[in-house]
Amino acid sequence: AVHDSPRLVRHLKRAVDFDDRGNPNHWVVEATDPALFTCPFVIASDVGTIGLRGDEVERLREYLLKGGFLWVDDFWGTAAWNQWSSEIARVLPPAEFPIIDLPLDHPLFKAHFNIWEVPQITNIRFWRRYGGSSTSERGRDSDVAHFRVITDADGRILVAMTHNTDIQDSWER
Repeated sequence: AVHDSPRLVRHLKRAVDFDDRGNPNHWVVEATDPALFTCPFVIASDVGTIGLRGDEVERLREYLLKGGFLWVDDFWGTAAWNQWSSEIARVLPPAEFPIIDLPLDHPLFKAHFNIWEVPQITNIRFWRRYGGSSTSERGRDSDVAHFRVITDADGRILVAMTHNTDIQDSWER
């Protein structure tokens, strides 16, 4: 029988741990939790309102520089971008770790699928409210989706940022 798992899990080459209902297990891990260092990949959503304490800044920096990867998604508009970018600048100073828009010819966009655009995906309730005519949750202030990254000196992506889109929402059932 084919396991009805979320779309992302279907494309992974690694084993995924499932709960008794057949859903992938997930954990909420705080930046200061030692368990963070057992997670090669962490996701944060709606980071446009985030405020990091000093100890969280230090731990997140340590995690990322030791090989961890952070993906932030589902934050919309200029105010959310400004809040997030000021907080991540405390973790990874922009003079050494600038934020860049990842060009569509980057190998990441061809690693598993050929990606030719950064799609703007909204949550289903918003999409239904507007009859499918709009995907920009903040109107003109969020009408362009971005895929931005922070890399180390060797080009390894430390942080991926999908702004003005909710990529993860497309993986939900």
